[in-house]
Amino acid sequence: MVLSEFRFVEIGRVAYIAYGPDKGKLCVIVDVIDQNRALIDGPCSNVARKQMNFKALHLTQFKLKIPRSVRSKGVRKAWEKDEITKKWEETTWAKKIATREKAQMTDFDRFKLMKAKQARNRLINVEFGKLRKAEKKDSQAKEVKKPKAAKPKSKK
Repeated sequence: MVLSEFRFVEIGRVAYIAYGPDKGKLCVIVDVIDQNRALIDGPCSNVARKQMNFKALHLTQFKLKIPRSVRSKGVRKAWEKDEITKKWEETTWAKKIATREKAQMTDFDRFKLMKAKQARNRLINVEFGKLRKAEKKDSQAKEVKKPKAAKPKSKK
């Protein structure tokens, strides 16, 4: 079996943090410390520069072209140039995570969502009713304006 894309631990590889205080955020591998740890940085996702175990990182398909041990400013420029945040949000992986987070709402969150949907639907129905009423009024006005056909006179 031939894989079309390999995800190697390499400098510039964007990774998803699987657990720890920064769980759920994206970061970039800036330097490899040893076979178990890497120096990561995530200036665009509010991840401080620190070392992290590879077991806590899930490698993504994205890779930035940055030199080894580049500063946060350089990582930010490369990140924004390649539009990594936008690309990440379009992936099915990110969409699955988002739907999973929506499913973990509390009862109160679900209640607020229900009330917001009711308010939205009420506004839509009111506007639809206004449009329907205006359309009905216009159609009645058109019927009144139509000249009636002259009836043929009967011969007596």
